[in-house]
Formats: sequence, C-alpha cells, structure tokens
Amino acid sequence: MVNAALEATASKNNPKDGDPFRKGDSVVYPAHGVGRIDRVGFEDIAGHRLNLIHISFDENQMTLRVPVAQARAAGLRKLAGQKQLAAVLATLGGRPRVSRLMWAKRAQEYLAKINSGELTALAEVVRDLQAAGDGSGSSFSQRNLFELALDRLAAEFAAVNRTDKATAVARITQTLLEARTGAGQEDRRPARVRA
Repeated sequence: MVNAALEATASKNNPKDGDPFRKGDSVVYPAHGVGRIDRVGFEDIAGHRLNLIHISFDENQMTLRVPVAQARAAGLRKLAGQKQLAAVLATLGGRPRVSRLMWAKRAQEYLAKINSGELTALAEVVRDLQAAGDGSGSSFSQRNLFELALDRLAAEFAAVNRTDKATAVARITQTLLEARTGAGQEDRRPARVRA
C-alpha cells in the first residue's frame, strides 16, 4: 500500500504552477501553521525518486516533507497579503456568531476551521470563542481552541508584517476589544422617548 502511494506521487508530473514554492519562502501548512521552506529537491525514498518540499517550524522544532505534486492538495499555501489581513480584521471586528449546537459538535467544527489553514476561518473561531470581558463563560476546551486559533492567526500576522507574535496578538486582541466595547456602547444608549 505504501509503495502504491509512493508510485502515485512519484509518477505525477509537476503541475505548471505560476507561483512555485522556493527555498526561504514563508508558507502556511494547515495543521501546523507558519513555517519556512528549507529546501526543495529530489530524494530517493523506498526506491522512488520524489520531489519534496522541506518545511521547518521553528516554534515546535519540527521539519515536514511534502511532495511538490501534493503540496496544493495538502493545503500548503504562501502567506496572505495585506488585503487579506484587512479582511480578517474586519471579521474580527464583527459580532460573534452564536450557535445552538451541542458543544461537542461545535468544538469539532471549530477544530476543522482551525486545521483548514484559512485565515477567515481562523478569524471566525477567534471572534466566536473570545471570552466575555470578565473572563466568565468559557470552558477549558473553549479556551484551548481559542488559544490555538489565536496562535495560528497571530503567527501569520507576525510573519506578514515582519514583527513578533506578541505584537500580533496585541493587535488582534485590541481589535476584539474595540468590537466588544463598541457593540456594548450601542446597547447602552437610552431608548428614545416619544412625546
């Protein structure tokens, strides 16, 4: 079975990609977040010659090898641009979506969004799972999912803006706080009295 998978990967022609992955590029791998390409080249594995992308993730000291032919299908993508980050900030500034599903089902949906690698999906998870201003109302698993989504989102913000993750977290948290206080002020306005 492993040989069949290796043969299928080895036999695929490299697609003509208008935006190939190169050594030194920062990329996002959905299940692990932001990494850097160390090298792209051929390796012999189990008697098959494969063109592989080596991606290192400094935060968890891991190296991942992805076949070039499977890179896009695996969800590997280049970092987002400033336009996409602006859209993410707009998503973060929106109202949290409240779901009436059981927590177990919602947790699965949130985890799927986190592992999708899509910036908008990550922003939705961060927005929807943010804790109340006083810290009440969030369970242990909710906080864990929130922190995982925030970590992945902040890592990409930091990489795109060439800053550290702490600054990115501060910017995201500020956007969430502004959205929360802005919505709270609208609700506190006195009702109009009809004469």
